Amino acid sequence: MTTTNDPVITAYAQAPTKSITARGISFAYRELGPKGGIPVVFFVHLAATLDNWDPRIVDAIAQGRHVITFDQQGVGASSGTVPDTLEAAADDAYAFISALGFEKIDAFTFSVGGFIAQDLVVKHPELIRKLVLTGTGPRGGKNIDKVVAVTYWDILRATLTRSDPKEFLFFDRDKVGKKAGKAFVDRLTERTADRDKAITTAALRTQLKAIVSYGRSAPSDLSVFTGPTLIANGDNDRMVPSILSADLHQRIKGSELIIYPNSGHGGIFQYWEKFAPVAAEFLAE
Repeated sequence: MTTTNDPVITAYAQAPTKSITARGISFAYRELGPKGGIPVVFFVHLAATLDNWDPRIVDAIAQGRHVITFDQQGVGASSGTVPDTLEAAADDAYAFISALGFEKIDAFTFSVGGFIAQDLVVKHPELIRKLVLTGTGPRGGKNIDKVVAVTYWDILRATLTRSDPKEFLFFDRDKVGKKAGKAFVDRLTERTADRDKAITTAALRTQLKAIVSYGRSAPSDLSVFTGPTLIANGDNDRMVPSILSADLHQRIKGSELIIYPNSGHGGIFQYWEKFAPVAAEFLAE
């Protein structure tokens, strides 16, 4: 537990990497913000590690909340092998959260992280109090299973232009989108010490297979979750079609939906100056 003499870190770039063992797996994680009470656990996107969270969003939330980010099994500095289903990834997340001693969390999710959190909330509806779902969609959502083709095509385009694939996957390719993409990628390099290990190609392929299975599965009953829910996306999401955010909004009673104009999968990163304070206010205790 934190004592009053412990310094409070509110900059993600300065949060040390820690580890904890659960079910025989060593999970790498970082935490920042004032401790005590219910933490906000971040669930990250496809192929992502601890270093893939936008510090502008994490830092804004960590001003008033205890924030925890973590690497899934087999990703980055966590041990083990990436599970081949997202249900198993949700089980890993539950084991990690339980090992830290928390019985209740708020969840901030992006993309595949939102898939995993939905599986988690269906199995453990009592665990999550507030839920933020960004750039994501429901189990069985239309065209989610096409993410493999989109991903590999954009990786190829990025390779040919010596760019980061996220500039293609997350942002429109107009002038505004290109500028936002480069700015986002630059922000991810602000942390210079104690950086995470990149995901392996094998781990990426396993994650993609799990996403295809998720997209082709029967829908989950999201009515089991009745807590406050914030849903956000860009209006031109090529990875997880934007219409699926509206689908989630219909499935989760009382949820709030924000769609940012002229933006893609990474709409919340393109519009971070608008989104970060909204997310921080929504997650304020």
